[in-house]
Amino acid sequence: MPETGTDDAVILERHGEIAVVRLNRPDQLNAFTNAMCYRLIDIFDETDADDEIRAVVITGTGRAFCAGADLAAGGDTFVLGDDPETGGAPADTGGRVSLRIYRSLKPVIAAINGPAAGVGVTMTLPADIRIASETAKFGFVFTRRGLVPEACSTWFLPRAVGISTAVEWAVGGKMVSAVEALERGLVRELVPADQVLDRALDIAREFVSGTSPVSVALTRQLMWRMLGASDPEVAHRAESIGIYVRGTSDDVREGVDAFLEKREPKFPNRITDGLPNLFE
Repeated sequence: MPETGTDDAVILERHGEIAVVRLNRPDQLNAFTNAMCYRLIDIFDETDADDEIRAVVITGTGRAFCAGADLAAGGDTFVLGDDPETGGAPADTGGRVSLRIYRSLKPVIAAINGPAAGVGVTMTLPADIRIASETAKFGFVFTRRGLVPEACSTWFLPRAVGISTAVEWAVGGKMVSAVEALERGLVRELVPADQVLDRALDIAREFVSGTSPVSVALTRQLMWRMLGASDPEVAHRAESIGIYVRGTSDDVREGVDAFLEKREPKFPNRITDGLPNLFE
């Protein structure tokens, strides 16, 4: 059985070197609250700080992944106070979660076990891979609630599915079937509902088996940040720094020796010892 730690509406489980983060309000279809936002941020801080955790899977408890924002307050749900520091608009809570996932030092896989609407789908966009239940559906319903997209989805969604599909889904407030999500690239694959978590764990283990934790973290940073680079020269500079600083590392020596000796590498460098800055 996995080791488990609980905190109200979000649960952190440890399946060996893989952390499983569960949205855990099944009676409310895991509807998103401010408390969940701050707990998710804390959990990703915890997984980044734990060298024994190599990857993170996020999923939901029960038949839904996340039904979107909790609407218990009715029409006042989205009435927000001014930011006390700036006097202006406060930071969107969905965006805070998405940005924290984006900054993760460990690979992130979304195991979408059921319906995902609003922030329930947009929070999954910074995951490196999304897999879904065959019965999942995705609701980009903001315009149908009088809102606009959130959780940084106007940046992430066009990069996942292309601008035309992103506009179609978001402007029309569309409900997207699992089959359409697969066809248009939102999810990597569909599996039966009872296999979603196991499949995500398999993918997570593929990510981390025989790979350097530090190099995985740096590679993830490079891939995501270069999506916004102005030209390939930016990537060339960052990669050059990476090759330069990692080339003298104990990890590289071990990786080359292990390859030549035809054995599995045992990389000594750890993320908590610090990562080089590749983005000067």
